[in-house]
Parts: sequence; C-alpha cells; structure tokens
Amino acid sequence: MKHLLLGVTGSIAAYKAADIAHAFYKQGVDVEVIMTEGATKLIAPLTFRSLTKHRAYTDVFDENYPDDVEHIALAQKADAVLIAPATANIIGKLASGIADDMLTTTVLAVKGKPIYIAPAMNTNMWENPIVQDNIAKLRRFGFRFIEPKESILACGAVGKGALADPSEIVKAVLDGENN
Repeated sequence: MKHLLLGVTGSIAAYKAADIAHAFYKQGVDVEVIMTEGATKLIAPLTFRSLTKHRAYTDVFDENYPDDVEHIALAQKADAVLIAPATANIIGKLASGIADDMLTTTVLAVKGKPIYIAPAMNTNMWENPIVQDNIAKLRRFGFRFIEPKESILACGAVGKGALADPSEIVKAVLDGENN
C-alpha cells in the first residue's frame, strides 16, 4: 500500500489515531487525514500534519487547489481507507448514504478500494440494534470492520466498544492489503 486515507471522528479515542497515522508513516505509507468537526475538538489537525507531513482535511468547502475537487481527488488517490475511531454517527451516515462533511463525501466517492472501519463507542451504543443494522448493511457493501475490544470505557463502564489497539488496526489493514 502506498497511500492511505485515514478518517478520524469525534470519539474520545481520537488521540489514538495519531499513533495509527504515525505507525503507517513509519511503514512508508503516505497517509492523508480527514477529520470530522468533532474530531478537531479532541485532537488538533496540526498533530496529524506533524506526523504525516500532510495537512489534515477538515472542510469540504476549503478548496486549496481550485483545479481539483479535493474529496474526489483524495478518493481516487487512496489505495485504502481507514476510519479510526469510527463513531456510531459516522457509521450511520455512511450506511444511509449521507455525505455532509469532508469525510463522508470522500468515503462515498471511493470505488473499488478497501474501506476499513474501527469503531469506538459506549457499549450500549455498540449493542444498539440500529448501530448493528448499520454495520451489517455496510458489511454487505464490502466495508471491513476491525472489532472494538472490551475495556474500561470513557464513561467508566466496562464493556465492548473501545477502539482496537492501534497496532492491531495497522496490522489488519496492512495484512488485508496483502491478501
């Protein structure tokens, strides 16, 4: 894999996306990051710029290169897409075909390339039948899920919903690309 598009959403686990981005970068993968508005409230875009040597994309209307439609150009350039952490919100938007920010417009423009989703959310949200239905729908469309782990969650509860370990996420994507 030469080029990875990393989507970061507004989960408290967003800080772990920095480790994920840097791990891919150290493997020689060109990483570009798209952050949702919620993610920018938890971790600064500058963090990703420092780790990947690319600016983090945050706004579909912030077109720096007028000759390119950036979300389309990013979708075409990517060899794979990873959303880590992925909130219930982003999973629901993608399952419903909603494209209302830089991340969703870009992911929905990806064609013929693997899309990995590493969820992170409260156990009750993870187990919610609507969320599970959205996950099943995305799986039917070929999205690949990296299961969350059981752990102490941000709310203090113990249960399934914590982001998988960054090293496991990186390995799953790299191994998936090599199959």
